[in-house]
Amino acid sequence: MTQRSNQTLIQGARLLGADAADLLLVDGVIAEIGSLTAPDGAVVVDADGLVALPGLVDLHTHLREPGREDAETVRTGSQAAAVGGYTAVLAMANTSPVTDTAEAAERVYDLGRAAGIVDVQPVGAVTRGLGGEELAELGLMHRSRASVSVFSDDGRCVADARVMRRALEYVKAFGGVVSQHAQEPTLAGPTACCHEGELSGRLGLPGWPGIAEEVIVARDVMLARHTGSRVHIAHASTAGTVEVLRWAKAMAAKDGTWSVTAEVTPHHLLLTTDLLGTENGGYDPTYKVNPPLRPAEDVEALREALADGTVDAVATDHAPHARHDKEHAFVDAAFGMLGLETALPVVATVMVESGRMTWADLARVMSSEPARIAGLSGHGRTLEVGSPANLTLIDPRGTHTVDRDASVSLSRNNPWHGRTLAASIHTTLLRGVPTVLEGDLQ
Repeated sequence: MTQRSNQTLIQGARLLGADAADLLLVDGVIAEIGSLTAPDGAVVVDADGLVALPGLVDLHTHLREPGREDAETVRTGSQAAAVGGYTAVLAMANTSPVTDTAEAAERVYDLGRAAGIVDVQPVGAVTRGLGGEELAELGLMHRSRASVSVFSDDGRCVADARVMRRALEYVKAFGGVVSQHAQEPTLAGPTACCHEGELSGRLGLPGWPGIAEEVIVARDVMLARHTGSRVHIAHASTAGTVEVLRWAKAMAAKDGTWSVTAEVTPHHLLLTTDLLGTENGGYDPTYKVNPPLRPAEDVEALREALADGTVDAVATDHAPHARHDKEHAFVDAAFGMLGLETALPVVATVMVESGRMTWADLARVMSSEPARIAGLSGHGRTLEVGSPANLTLIDPRGTHTVDRDASVSLSRNNPWHGRTLAASIHTTLLRGVPTVLEGDLQ
């Protein structure tokens, strides 16, 4: 089915999983909600039994373009995002060249607009070339057509406290936020690739201890407090980080002059470091990710933190890699996993099916809070008349088994291959126009 007019009627959707209603979308906004009759020429979507959510927003996507178009492009990554229910993604800066200038940010922004499948918002680098020493063009990127407000050296930690302080002070002037990849390099160096513990010792893999994340999180929330600025913790992965975040959020609420937010990935909510053990095949580089998969006690702490709001958002850290980057010995393989197409089913399986969260809660952590953190005013909005018609329809009733070869991504490093997950994306609409309809790209 294709779009034939500027009007779409969604019939019988359960809004945020609650009562069913019809939604009339006209010229990119929600025009009416209730028991409605389809206008002449409108596209009609039968949403009986489906759950309507605001379109998902991903704070942490690697689209690889420019520089590694063999692994992903802005277009193919956008397609994967739409299939996963997303209407907006933040494209990380570790491209080649790095997104550390206004011109580089505008190039990514323009590629996203040309694709027209999801809204692609560039993330700017904190430091030039991700080198960790000299600040990138933060102000110029913000004032560019791309309007960059989130900055990150993701893949590398801004390890120098002086540089991090300067970045926080700089972005404060325009309400920006620094997203930190928390990895203290003297505690977890570039070869660290497995949670430090009995398993890493038995497998002979360089250990990545949780404390290497936690000390940077603790330092950076104190720097945010000192500067009165905003810090965001990317891919939180340990129970210790959750403890620091709880304290920091309590202090920030009391002070009212600074803020800290955090995200967790779907894979850190479900997968554990035990997957690397020889009893599971051992050393599978599909499961090599940074930060590494952690033990079950960390996974449980992250689930609890997401449910109670200590962790604000789910972000995919979608990290596509060409086969030749993953098909190496574990220690030499590239870090990263695919995530855009499977994020919602994973979170639904872990958090909704278990009763820890409702569909409204899921909309909060996968849409409204990510949009708020990123400053995307057209996304994550309440489903009400006048809101932009960026929507996702979910089929909560069935299950599906993931097939990595069916992915629309260019890469196949999918950790969910062969797993059966709950729920599926039925339809995604960007400003009222279906980008995915009944599971098919439009």
